[in-house]
Amino acid sequence: MCSGLMDPFPVTETNIQVKESNMSAVDVNQLLNQMKHVAALADRKPEVNPGNSQGLDFAEVLRGSVEAVNDLQNHASDMSQKFELGDPSVNLTEVMVELQKANVSFEAMKQVRNKLLTAYKDVMSMQV
Repeated sequence: MCSGLMDPFPVTETNIQVKESNMSAVDVNQLLNQMKHVAALADRKPEVNPGNSQGLDFAEVLRGSVEAVNDLQNHASDMSQKFELGDPSVNLTEVMVELQKANVSFEAMKQVRNKLLTAYKDVMSMQV
């Protein structure tokens, strides 16, 4: 493909036309804005200042990550318990989404732990 060709299906807010009757639960513009925001966050690079000796401490970052995963699990558990008790303000869909978020974050944390242990074992098995 030639780099001078334009995308035949550009996604813009002006060419997305959805009938209001089909828009019961999802607003396309809101979804598009959220996707753009997530893409912008993914493209950001962490700011590293080599002259600054007050960088992030690895232990603090790890502790913060574990606490964030713990908070997600506690929140999901609380929502699940409220739903089981019949709280009308808690929706089954929301409960399932929160449980999946907690599960995915826990699995990611386990993978990080496994990689750290592997790296530690590799360093400890090196001969000096």
